[in-house]
Amino acid sequence: MRAAVVDSPGGLGAFAVRAVPEPAPGPGEVLIETAYCGCNWADIQRRMGTYPHPITYPHIMGREVSGTVSALGEGVGGLAVGDRVIAIPSTGGYAERCVAPMALVTKLPSAIPLDVGAAFQVQALTAHHMLHTVHGTEAGQVVLLHAAGGGVGLAATQLAVRAGATVIGTVGTPGKETGPLHYGAARVVNLGREDFVATALAMTAGVGVDLAIDSLGAATLDRTFDAVRLLGHIINIGEAEGTPYANIRERILPRSQTFTRFSLGHVMARPDLWASGVRAVLAALADGTLEIPIVARFPLDDVAEMHRRLESRHVAGKLLLSFAE
Repeated sequence: MRAAVVDSPGGLGAFAVRAVPEPAPGPGEVLIETAYCGCNWADIQRRMGTYPHPITYPHIMGREVSGTVSALGEGVGGLAVGDRVIAIPSTGGYAERCVAPMALVTKLPSAIPLDVGAAFQVQALTAHHMLHTVHGTEAGQVVLLHAAGGGVGLAATQLAVRAGATVIGTVGTPGKETGPLHYGAARVVNLGREDFVATALAMTAGVGVDLAIDSLGAATLDRTFDAVRLLGHIINIGEAEGTPYANIRERILPRSQTFTRFSLGHVMARPDLWASGVRAVLAALADGTLEIPIVARFPLDDVAEMHRRLESRHVAGKLLLSFAE
């Protein structure tokens, strides 16, 4: 089979599309014929060698796929060869076939296309679990959402609005405010032109927001604590702008705030939580309160161009690697 392989960390030229051995499903595993694989910022980090967890090279990345079941390992029940599924693979999804553990494989309802199935898992489930597992978002709360025009941001905007919350978004690229406003954000702040702390305080009568979600780190996260109310909650999922202030305790102490550094991988270790999140997101997709905007699909040979597009930070939606078109 063919796959996009990174032999050693590097730039866009690090990819080599070549034939590799086909993986075989072990006990409790499923072999999937890949239709689509989602592209995420973690893929950029894996290619460049900056991912915060150890990576072994040569490496085939790709952590969310859709496709059809090709073979079943020993002990796998509830699935059959030919089933349409979505999965979080244990072998890379930037390949024509991949293997996934049974607990992270879900049958895809017939009403949901395969491209949407590959597009929602990492970003929409990250948004869902931050809002509803880690925090507990309720009607009437105010959520400050950094990078609201990105994939996680757009999903979190919709799911927070679905829960009855008011969303204040921030964006760093002019034009990216269109998406979150379309999906129900009450206000979107351009970080280069406006003070998001002042806006958040003005919109909450000086009290501060109930929840802030940050993927930027650095100075943006440092200032976010000032926009959150007494006993409020800050959730961080990334450091795209750089390492934040080291002493988080000093930041949360003045207002008795709660700080969480969230990783979706910890939910994957809990099959019950993973399944409940998938059900909730599928329900939102089915009733139309959640949309996954797919910006572009790329054939395997154009994998470097897909990464270039994502690195440009002008993508307001999802990029997919396509094996089905």
